Amino acid sequence: MTEHDQEWLTQEAYDRLAAELAEREGPLREQITERIAAAREEGDLKENGGYHAAREEQGKNEARIKVLRHRLENASIGRPEGAEGMVTPGMVVVVHHHDFDERMEFFLGAREEAVDGLDAYSPTSPLGAAVVGSAIGAQVTYTAPNGKTFTVTVVEAR
Repeated sequence: MTEHDQEWLTQEAYDRLAAELAEREGPLREQITERIAAAREEGDLKENGGYHAAREEQGKNEARIKVLRHRLENASIGRPEGAEGMVTPGMVVVVHHHDFDERMEFFLGAREEAVDGLDAYSPTSPLGAAVVGSAIGAQVTYTAPNGKTFTVTVVEAR
């Protein structure tokens, strides 16, 4: 994993995710299990909507638990070190989008870290990967998931 692929979280975001994990592994998991058991007691599971809804909720909860565990086990706490004037994860970045002739401001990092009202772009997303390590004034090109190529100029990073 390169420095640019590393996910950085502030201590507050890490604590928030850890609290969510604890809730999902403990009380929420218990509640779902109790709902499944209660629905089982009603009989005929084929046509028991409550049972199927609880099982679906259980699946979603377990999937979120896996995601949270992975993120918490692999995240670094703090901010990456970067050269002065260079775009690094954890920054608010302003770019001029040439194709649309507009400025775009976004947070470069995990959405749990994002400043209120700003979109978050992962450092591994096409736009994020293009601007990471760029200097202010640099013009970079990236290819969007739809195959279109776009050019932006880094205006500001803070």
